Amino acid sequence: MIGIIKQLFSATGPLALSLDGYTPRQPQIDMAVAVADALKNSSQLVVEAGTGTGKTFAYLAPALKSKGKTIISTGSKALQEQLYHRDLPQLVKALSASKKTALLKGRANYLCTYRLNQHVAHVPTDDSDVMHQLAMVAKFASETQSGDLADCIGIEDDAKVLPYVNSTADNCLGKECPDFQACYIRKARLNAADADIVVINHHLFFADMAVKDSGFAELMPTADAYIFDEAHQLSKIASDYFGESVSTKKLVDLINDLRAIYRAEIPDMLQLGKSLNKLETSVADLRLQFGVDGSRGDWRAKLSDKQICAALHRVISDLDFVYQVLKLCLDRSDKIEHPFERALAFKGQLERVFDTTQTGFSYWYETTRRYLTINITPLNVSVKFAKMMADTGAGFVFTSATLSVDNQLSHFNASLGLTPKQSMMVDSPFDYPNQALLCLPRYLPESHADNMPHAIVKLTLELIKSAKGRCFVLFTSYRMMHLVAEGLTTQIDYPVYMQGQMSKRIILEKFTRHGNAVLLGTASFWEGVDVRGSTLSCVIIDKLPFAAPDDPLLQAKMQDCQMQGKDPFAHIQLPQAVIALKQGVGRLIRDSKDKGVLVICDNRLVTRQYGQVFLKSLPPMRRTRSLEDANKFLQQIN
Repeated sequence: MIGIIKQLFSATGPLALSLDGYTPRQPQIDMAVAVADALKNSSQLVVEAGTGTGKTFAYLAPALKSKGKTIISTGSKALQEQLYHRDLPQLVKALSASKKTALLKGRANYLCTYRLNQHVAHVPTDDSDVMHQLAMVAKFASETQSGDLADCIGIEDDAKVLPYVNSTADNCLGKECPDFQACYIRKARLNAADADIVVINHHLFFADMAVKDSGFAELMPTADAYIFDEAHQLSKIASDYFGESVSTKKLVDLINDLRAIYRAEIPDMLQLGKSLNKLETSVADLRLQFGVDGSRGDWRAKLSDKQICAALHRVISDLDFVYQVLKLCLDRSDKIEHPFERALAFKGQLERVFDTTQTGFSYWYETTRRYLTINITPLNVSVKFAKMMADTGAGFVFTSATLSVDNQLSHFNASLGLTPKQSMMVDSPFDYPNQALLCLPRYLPESHADNMPHAIVKLTLELIKSAKGRCFVLFTSYRMMHLVAEGLTTQIDYPVYMQGQMSKRIILEKFTRHGNAVLLGTASFWEGVDVRGSTLSCVIIDKLPFAAPDDPLLQAKMQDCQMQGKDPFAHIQLPQAVIALKQGVGRLIRDSKDKGVLVICDNRLVTRQYGQVFLKSLPPMRRTRSLEDANKFLQQIN
């Protein structure tokens, strides 16, 4: 197998013959050989592959040449689509591979024709946006083969219409559904069961693990090998799925579904209408107990607040009343049975949030402007994840551009309970000393000082001028982003796009199309964003991305770490921040012709001892403390 893989990636191999501009790269070949070995021997492999290694082809080629079935999981839907629609077809063609491929997403991504028809018949709201979007989805429904809502032009990830036209695990009728034979989710799963290579994402992988755990039918076929790209996200996503959460959003969805059935099927059942209104009021009242703005905190502490407990008991009691009324309606409409079971399950979940006695879990809540979510999250997923891997007996490959901290992979391996047969770190082929400059400007205020936003505006204006726009400014908080945005927009001639103004995809398209724009973003723009060439010449980062110290999950993990006699800063906060910073830095140089300047506005890189850990973990760029040098470098790029 090793000989075959080396030949595929050689100067005379099929990749060189069919892909424009392909040149053999030793790091890519080394990685591909290791992946082929892990797939053949069903062993564990961990690879940190620097940007530009060509890691995607390095794992896809061995997967296409292996004998068994491979599931490839990515961190985001964007990468999932790129893999399936661009990289995989290129490689299948180049290698003349005969393997069947399939794309499988979570259920929320597919059109549910049953719910669409239900809502087109009874428009659920007088919101003109929703009505307009319903019409767009109805048109899409008459043309689509896959039912994948990503293909529906004009419907973004956050479109208001989505809850009305997709299904959730709670409201899906399964085999009882009149549209079951034509169901897009069912078709997608059948395709996946039949394929040799299935492209999924991490959320779907863990949702499936959680379902398997509870003994239900599986969404995802079992495989001989699993490859995780963007693997640095895994332990965080795993802890969400291995825990439990109760959200009032789901309860509001249940109320809306029941109201639709009440109006269409049993309008004379007035008691049902009244009991739903009463429950809706008590749910809204519970949310208001937490203040107007969004917040998060320790759920145990909130349980000592008598008013919150009373509001929660009222929700349970009103839900119980809805349940009793539904009992009377069961023989009136066959559509009642499913929501009837949901109401019962929900009541059980709400009663369980009073029990906070289990150890090894964090009990925390989060509110958005409209909803409350209560979470019970395990502090350590390594034992569970390791058992899951052992149970499958499959090969496992974990890769990302950012897995190591201080040139070691031990933090990543420990977080998932991995004991890899082989671990490797393959360097990026980019010439960082010549392609990039890292600037840590002198004389900046401390990162939390009141005059910091002003200092960032001043410095950013200079850099934007030198770079002729073409800047990403990445922030660790919305507050700082908005303060800097106010200062910038009035003083520059280039367009400024800010996260939240429109969907992420549209902002990126506008930024790239303009060619001289400035983009301001927080967490979701730190990773998975690929802007190549001269459109992006400068990345400015406001401060080191340490998680907010008041984050309840982080606090619980740190207490747990302390109880084990370890230093929580060194074991939890520092590694997380290093990996987040590496992700942000990775936006700058995306191919061998890119040039750019990275500016980090945080003195702690120089004044604190741990600053060295960050600097050692970054690519080997030339460093300067002079903003003048940074401006000169940018002017030369032009």
